[in-house]
Amino acid sequence: MRDIVAAIIGEDAKIDINEKEQDGIIILELSVDKENMGKVIGKKGKIAKAVRVLVKACANAENKKVSVDII
Repeated sequence: MRDIVAAIIGEDAKIDINEKEQDGIIILELSVDKENMGKVIGKKGKIAKAVRVLVKACANAENKKVSVDII
């Protein structure tokens, strides 16, 4: 996920990803600087939804359940 977000907002941008597990679901919390938040979310949330789809597709290949939260 870090590589995908870095490609969107730039390699030098601050990207923090925290991983938690709750009820068998891996929760990835993505945090970026305030000025880059709009780039990560995109118009009407399209970029955020695409990131979630890619991460979930990778998790499904490994039989895992993942949720991506952008905070």
